[in-house]
Amino acid sequence: MEKYLKEFANSILSLHRYSKRSIAIITDIALCVLCTWLAFILRLEQLILFKNFNFYPAFISVIIALPIFWLFGLYRTIYRYTGISIIFTILASTFVYALLYFLVIGVFSIKGVPRTIGVIQPILLSFSIICSRLGVKLLLSNNINFKRPLKKNILVYGAGEAGRQLVTALENSPEFKVAGFLDDDKQLHRQVLLGKIVYSTKKLKKLIISKNISLVFLALPTISRIKRNKIIESLNHYKLNVKTLPSISEIVDGKITISDIKDLNIEDLLSRDEVKADTKLLNKNVNSKTVLVTGAGGSIGSELCRQIIKLRPNKLLLLELNEYALYKIYEELIVINKNLKIIPLLINAQNQKQLETIFETFKVNTVYHAAAYKHVPLVEKNICEGINNNVFSTIAVAKASVNKRVSNLVLVSSDKAVRPTNIMGASKRLSELCMQGIYHYNKDNISINFSIVRFGNVLESSGSVIPKFKKQIKEGGPVTLTHKDVTRYFMTVTEAAQLVIQAGAMGKNSEVFVLDMGKSIKIQNLIYKMIKLSGFTVKDKNDPNGEIEVKIIGLKPGEKLYEELLIGDNPQKTYHEKIYKAEDNFIPYDQLKIDLENLYKLLEINKVAEVKSLIGKLVTSYQPNSEIVDNVYQEQLNSKQNMKKISLIKDQENKIINFKT
Repeated sequence: MEKYLKEFANSILSLHRYSKRSIAIITDIALCVLCTWLAFILRLEQLILFKNFNFYPAFISVIIALPIFWLFGLYRTIYRYTGISIIFTILASTFVYALLYFLVIGVFSIKGVPRTIGVIQPILLSFSIICSRLGVKLLLSNNINFKRPLKKNILVYGAGEAGRQLVTALENSPEFKVAGFLDDDKQLHRQVLLGKIVYSTKKLKKLIISKNISLVFLALPTISRIKRNKIIESLNHYKLNVKTLPSISEIVDGKITISDIKDLNIEDLLSRDEVKADTKLLNKNVNSKTVLVTGAGGSIGSELCRQIIKLRPNKLLLLELNEYALYKIYEELIVINKNLKIIPLLINAQNQKQLETIFETFKVNTVYHAAAYKHVPLVEKNICEGINNNVFSTIAVAKASVNKRVSNLVLVSSDKAVRPTNIMGASKRLSELCMQGIYHYNKDNISINFSIVRFGNVLESSGSVIPKFKKQIKEGGPVTLTHKDVTRYFMTVTEAAQLVIQAGAMGKNSEVFVLDMGKSIKIQNLIYKMIKLSGFTVKDKNDPNGEIEVKIIGLKPGEKLYEELLIGDNPQKTYHEKIYKAEDNFIPYDQLKIDLENLYKLLEINKVAEVKSLIGKLVTSYQPNSEIVDNVYQEQLNSKQNMKKISLIKDQENKIINFKT
C-alpha cells in the first residue's frame, strides 16, 4: 500500500505546475458541488439523489469560490512545504466566501433553496478544503510511512525570532522532532510558542531523560561569543550533540540562510568575543587603491582578498605560485564582485625583477605579503626550501616595494617567530629582521610605510589541527594530542585578515603589531569540549568505558608547549583598542646582508646543517628542540629554571591581556 501511494505521489510531483493547478481547481469545483449536496441532505434530513438535486446553488458556489481562492493564493501554494499557516489562509478565504454565499442564498434567497444552506454549505466547504490541503501535504511530503522511523527529539535553545524560524523550518523534517524550547528568560518559561513549551535551562537534565533528548540546536545568532561559550559550557555537562545556527554576519553576507543548521564551529568555543574591525583603518590603504596580495590562494591570503574586495579597491592583483589555488580564489572573487578588475598572476614571490615589473605596470599602492610555508612539521623536514621561500620572498617583495615606491607594505608573520623552536618560526623571525633592516637602511630616501603583523593560530587555516580533531572524533577516535599541557592562542581567519589590513594602516617604521587574543586555550580542554559537544564521552581514567580516547603522542620536532606574542615586554597602545605595537630590536641591513648572501649560497647547495647553524647565528632566540621527546620535556618543566621561564611567559600573556606597559 505504501509503495503504491509513494508512486502515485511521485507521478503527481512530476506533473507541470499548470497541470497541478488545474487538478486543484477541478478538486475544489467537485468539493463545492459535494458540500452543497451534503448541505441539502443535512437540512432536509433525507437522502437526495443527484438526478433530483438542484445544481443551481452548487453553480453559484463555484462562481464565488474560485475567484476568492485564487485571490488568497490557494492555487499558488506549494502544499508539501506549507505549515500550520495554510489553515489560517483557508479560514480567511472561506470566511469571505461564506459572507458572499450567505448574501446570495440566505438574504436574497433562491426559490426552492432553504436559506440555512447559505450557512451549512460554507462550513462543510471550509472543513473539506482544509482536509484536502492537509491530505495533499501528507501525501506529497513523503510522510506516509507505515513503518515510520523514529525521529530524533531535539530542543531549540533560544525562543527568539531565530528559534521560531528554526522550529518552523523543522516542521517538515523527516529526521528531527522539536520537543520544546530552552531559554534563560524567566518570563518565557512555561509559555507555549508555536505549539512548543518554553522550558527553563534548569530542567534540562529532566528533559533529556523524559523526552529522550540527544540533540540541542543553538538558535542564538546575535549573542556575544563569551555568552555563547558559557551556554556551551553548561551543555557540556550532558551527553548532547550541539549544533548551531549561523551568525548574523554570515546571514548578512549571504553565505548561509537563517534556516540552515551546522555543526558547532570551533570559534564558538573561544573564550573571547571576535575583535571588531575599525572601518576607517580598513579603508585607509585599500579603498580606491591598487592592492596586491602575495600567496593569494592560501588560507590567509584568500581571506585577505575576500575582505579587500568589500572595501572597493581600484584593482586587486592576486599573486600565487600554485596554479589551482590561484584559479580557485580568482573564480570565487569574480563572482562576488563582477565590476572590480581582478588580475591573477602566476608568479613566484622570490622573483624580484618580475615583482618590480608588476609594481610599475599596475602602479601598485599597497602590498600584503602573505606568501609563506607555515606548516611546522613540513618545514622542519624541508628546511632549505622553507627558509628560501619564507625569507627570500620577503626580501624580494621588500626591495621591489622600495625600488618602485609602493606606499604600504605589510608582512604577515606568526607568533612562532617569538623565541622560535622550529625552522618555520625562525624563518618568520628572520623575515621580520629583513623587513626591519631593509626599511631602516632606506628610510631616509623613501616614503614607504612598512609594518609587520604577528598573530596566533588561525582556526580555518590549512595547517590548523582542528579539522584533524573533528575527523578523528567522527571516526571514533583516538584523538591524538602531543602533550597534555600544550596551550595555544586562536583567532578566526576573518579576524586575522582584518588585523593585517588594520595594522597595515597604522604601520610606518616597520613596527610589529600584535592582537589582544585573550587567554591562551589548553588544547586538551578544547578536545574534551569537542568530544562532549559531538554527543560522545571521553575515555579516560575517570570513565574507562567512554567512547572517544585522547591519546598523548609526544611533542613533535620544533613544537612548543606555550606560544608567545611578544619578544620584549613593552606593548604599546595604538589607535585600535585591541591592537598593540611592539618595537623589537633589529639588525642593521648592512650587517645582515653578508650573512644573507652566505645563507643563499648554502641553500643553493642544500647544506642543511650549515643552514641551521647560520640561522641560529642570525636569530639568536632560536632554540631548536628537535631531539626533545615528551618525557624529557616533562622533566625539564619540573626544573626550577624552566618553571621560571614558564612564569615569565605567563606574565607576558597577562601583559597582552591587561596591556600594562
